[in-house]
Amino acid sequence: FKYATILGSYLLMMFYTVISGWLLYYFFKMARGNFQGLTTDGVEHVFSELLGDPVSMIVCTIIILVFSFAVCAMGIQKGVERVTKFMMFLLLILLILLAARSVVLPNAKVGLMYYLRPDFGAMFESGLWEAVFAAMGQAFFTLSIGIGVLAVFGSRIDKSHSLTSDALYMAGLDTFVALLAGLIIFPACFSFGVEPDSGPNLLFITLPNIFNAMEGGRFWGSLFFLFMVFAAV
Repeated sequence: FKYATILGSYLLMMFYTVISGWLLYYFFKMARGNFQGLTTDGVEHVFSELLGDPVSMIVCTIIILVFSFAVCAMGIQKGVERVTKFMMFLLLILLILLAARSVVLPNAKVGLMYYLRPDFGAMFESGLWEAVFAAMGQAFFTLSIGIGVLAVFGSRIDKSHSLTSDALYMAGLDTFVALLAGLIIFPACFSFGVEPDSGPNLLFITLPNIFNAMEGGRFWGSLFFLFMVFAAV
C-alpha cells in the first residue's frame, strides 16, 4: 500500500505545484493592481499570457516548492499545522464574504438557478453514467488532498482520536466549502458572461472580475490569492 500512496502523492504533486505557481503569479499581479480597469476579455487575456509564458510558470513553481520544503522542514506542528490553522480560517471568512458579494451581482439569480436547481432531463440526455463518472472525478479531486492528510496525520495521532469521525468531519467541511465556492463562481459567471464549464479558468478569470466589481477589490483579491497559495501549499 505504501508504494501506491507514494506514487499517488507524486502524481498529485505534479498537478498541485503547477496550479500553486499560477496562484502565486496571480497574487503578485493582483497586488500590483494589474487587473484594475480590465474588462472580462482583458482578464482572460492575462490568463492566456500566463499559459504562454513557461519561464514565469517555472519560476513560480520553484518558489512554491522551496516554500513547501521550508514549511515541512519546520515540522508537522511548528510548520504545517501552524500555517494551516491560521491561513485556512482567514480564507474561509473571505470565501463567505465573496459569496455574499457574488449573489448580489447583476444577473446573479440566473447563475443561482443554474447552480442549485436540478435538471434531470439534461443529466439523462448527456447519459446517466457520464454524470456518475463526473461525480466520481469530482470526488477524487476534491478529497484527494483530504486522503493525503489522513495518511500523513493519521500515522502520528494517538488512539484516542477516531479516524472515522475525522474523515466525516473532513468530508462535511469539504462539501460546505465546495457549495460556498459554487455560490461565488456561478452567479459571477452569468454576471460577467463567462462560460460556467470552463474548469480552472473559473478561478483565474471569474474571480478577478468579482474583485474588479468590489470596493477595495485589489486588497481583497490580493488576500484571496495569498490565502489560496497557502491552501495549495
